[in-house]
Amino acid sequence: MDDTLATDTARTALPPAPGADQYRSLAFANTAATLPAGQSYDLLATPGSAMHWLAAHNLTTPDVQLYEVCAQRMRTLRAHVRALFAARVDSTSPPEDSLRAVNEALTAVPTAPLLAWDATQGLRRIQAHPIDRAVNHALATLAADAADLLTGPDAGILAACGSAPCDRFLMRTHGRRHWCSTRCGDRVRAARAYARRTGTSD
Repeated sequence: MDDTLATDTARTALPPAPGADQYRSLAFANTAATLPAGQSYDLLATPGSAMHWLAAHNLTTPDVQLYEVCAQRMRTLRAHVRALFAARVDSTSPPEDSLRAVNEALTAVPTAPLLAWDATQGLRRIQAHPIDRAVNHALATLAADAADLLTGPDAGILAACGSAPCDRFLMRTHGRRHWCSTRCGDRVRAARAYARRTGTSD
C-alpha cells in the first residue's frame, strides 16, 4: 500500500524545476507543492515514498528501511530549507529556528572521510555511513547543499514560481523565466490571454 501511494504521488508531481539537477536541496525543497484546484502532493508523505526519493537522488541505497520518524525528520528539515529559500528570495531575515535546524543537520555527522586501518588494505580514508545513520548523512548532505546554494554565486537567481498557487522554487536560468515548469508557464500564459480577451486584470 505504501509503495502504491508513493507511485501515485510521484505520478502527480511536477517535473524537476530548473536547477534541481544541480542542487539536490532545491529538489528536496520541491518535494511538496501546491497545485491548482486545491490539489497538492508530497513526495515525502510516507516512509516508503521518502526512501524512494532518497534512493533516486543517490542519498541512500534502496535497501535502507525508513520509519515514520525518519520521514518526519525529512519533512521538518524540508520546511526549514523552504523557509530559508523564501527568505533569500524575498530579501528578508531568515528564521532563527531554520538556521539552527540546518546547522544541526550539518554537524550531526562527520563530513570528512575518516582515517581507518586494517591488515588487508592498510591505511585508507572511509566515509562513515552505518545503516542506522543513513538519514543523518542524507540530511547533512542536503543541508550542506542548501547552505552552498544560499551562499554561493547562484543565490541571486534563486526564485519562487510565479504561477499561483504553485509554491515551488527554481533557478532563474533565463532572465524572463518566472515559473518552475512548462505546466505552470502555460497556466500563466492562458490566464493572461483570458484577461486580454475579457478585459480583466490578471
